[in-house]
Amino acid sequence: MFQWKKMGKVFSPHEVQGRPWLKEFAQAPATLIFDDVVRVYFSCRPPADAAGQYVSYSAWVDLDRKDLFTIKRISKTPILSLGGTGEFDEFGTYPVSVVRDGDKVRGYYAGWTRCESVPFNVAIGMAESSDSGETFLKIGTGPVISYSPDEPFVMSGPKIRRFNNQWQLFYIAGRKWKRVNGRAEPIYKIRMATSTDGITWQKMNKDLIESRIEEDEAQASPDVFYANGKYHMFFCYRYSENYRGHKNGYRIGYAWSNNLTDWHRDDSRAGIDVSTEGWDAEMISYPHLFEVDGQIYMAYLGDQVGRYGFGLAKLEGELS
Repeated sequence: MFQWKKMGKVFSPHEVQGRPWLKEFAQAPATLIFDDVVRVYFSCRPPADAAGQYVSYSAWVDLDRKDLFTIKRISKTPILSLGGTGEFDEFGTYPVSVVRDGDKVRGYYAGWTRCESVPFNVAIGMAESSDSGETFLKIGTGPVISYSPDEPFVMSGPKIRRFNNQWQLFYIAGRKWKRVNGRAEPIYKIRMATSTDGITWQKMNKDLIESRIEEDEAQASPDVFYANGKYHMFFCYRYSENYRGHKNGYRIGYAWSNNLTDWHRDDSRAGIDVSTEGWDAEMISYPHLFEVDGQIYMAYLGDQVGRYGFGLAKLEGELS
């Protein structure tokens, strides 16, 4: 068995000065490891406009590799520009996942647009960096993974991985919109696509993780880590109703696989849960695993899906 020992909250957007576009939230952490720092990408927001509408940007914070609670640098500008009028990412880039590819860094991100009958729609775009992941340029104005007959909306939560000389993109796909107390709530499930070049993708067109708490369970943030001959997926899930600030909020789940396509869910082995008090007492979500100097860590979000920042936990025991 394994267990995650919580280390505490590492980064809070409210403590950042001089960046009005980075005032709230530090969502969906994802890492890029350097010799001296661990760069953590996250998504943030300026304050809402007069109509209560947000936009979202993506940024990074560099943590000292020898002491992950020491902040070395924070990006001065968003890593990506928002899309133009009518483009899929006109109103936001959230979340982002990165991977090295030769002398470049590729970033896969969810682009947000606003809608009339429901609050938003999302598709997955790709960008490249030539300055070691400090800034990114989109490869085009459209997404690399968009809606299809089997996946009609809310294509989001990309997590890029490369196993067995192949590109894998784990993501979520909308199943339906559910009207709850007059508000449209999205239901989404975890899926995967594969590629030989990271640009043209072949979708599997099947849900990877079975629902457990209810048929309309929403699943997100499928992060896959290979260890001891298995693929280990940590993800988050929630009830479809009344999950904001309630006991129905996000929790972290776990599944394992021998082949990346057939997954066995066992949330009892996730090894981490909400705290009894503090910044992560209502919910925990968006897990991301990374390894530094022989130690495996999990970055994750607390209450209100990262409004107050992200924290770290370290693995005790082995993933097996």
